[in-house]
Amino acid sequence: MNKIFLVATAIAMVACNNGNQQQQRPQGAVSYPVIIVGEQNTVSNLSYPVNIEGVVNSAVQAKISGYITKVLVDEGQVVTQGQPLFKLETQTLNQSAASAKAAVEVAKVEVDKLVPLVQKNIVSPIQLATAKANLQRAQATYNEVASNIGFAVVKAPVNGVEGALVTANNTVLTTVSDVKEVYAYFSMNEKEYLDFLDNTQGKTTAEKLKNLPEASLVLANGQEYAEKGKIQAVTGQIDPTTGSIQFRATFPNPNKLLTNGNSGTIKIPQHFSNSLVIPEVATFEQQGKVFVYKVENDTLKQAIITLKSRADNYAVVESGLKNGDVILAQGLNKVRTGTVIKPQPISMDSLVKKIQPIF
Repeated sequence: MNKIFLVATAIAMVACNNGNQQQQRPQGAVSYPVIIVGEQNTVSNLSYPVNIEGVVNSAVQAKISGYITKVLVDEGQVVTQGQPLFKLETQTLNQSAASAKAAVEVAKVEVDKLVPLVQKNIVSPIQLATAKANLQRAQATYNEVASNIGFAVVKAPVNGVEGALVTANNTVLTTVSDVKEVYAYFSMNEKEYLDFLDNTQGKTTAEKLKNLPEASLVLANGQEYAEKGKIQAVTGQIDPTTGSIQFRATFPNPNKLLTNGNSGTIKIPQHFSNSLVIPEVATFEQQGKVFVYKVENDTLKQAIITLKSRADNYAVVESGLKNGDVILAQGLNKVRTGTVIKPQPISMDSLVKKIQPIF
């Protein structure tokens, strides 16, 4: 009878202790924000820094040597093809032209003198032919000098905006840029390029480019440019030194707001329908794999996931999660598998907006 009583007492004590632990565990758990995973239609933007150039950038160089005596335009001025930009010193050329013209007159006199003498067989026709050749040579020299005088007025090669003016020891006087449209150049690394090929509709690169949506441009001050652009070209090979491949987008520039040398960020929208979307901050990587912490019965458990895309602080999930799963949203570096928490559901949008950069 005593043995039965002792065993019953022990079982009761163990049960009591277990009950106390279950009651005490939630009280010692730390509160963490969690997200309920759900499907939604979303747009994420791929972002790349860009360098902006005019559609045509034509270097203006003088065809002759000489000092600039007059600048006929100002920096940033809109110019038309053939408009005079600079005037060079021509004093030396004028002297050379006068000398060359005198040589032409002398050679012409010689020809005029020999013509009647040849007709009377007084001198050989060879002498006249030689005199005519000398006249042609003198005339060519004069024409060259006269052309050089014309080159002393440097004109705009194309319509566009005049850039920075000449600096010392620079053979390029200025650059005229056609900026009615501008090119925005950006690069993708090899992985991003392969993802682009996989995720964009079309059989050829040209078809894939055609199927890309219009892109937006964020300027250096953080403001979005009013006009939308189109990605139209990609280089045919990856640069072995940088491991990247270059793309070119074209943006209209009707108000000439963009100029040669501007910088910014291009944003390429990606549309995902009925996809699982989570905050990127809720993921972490180890040995090339992407993980999240699932919350099951208030206990954390690591789960491997694969992603379709990352952009704008969102991650679009391809596999590893399902609709309705609960995941840890923040504080991933403070916990580990098996940690018991007090889940505090929060809105995904509120979390992402909180971590958006402020310009």
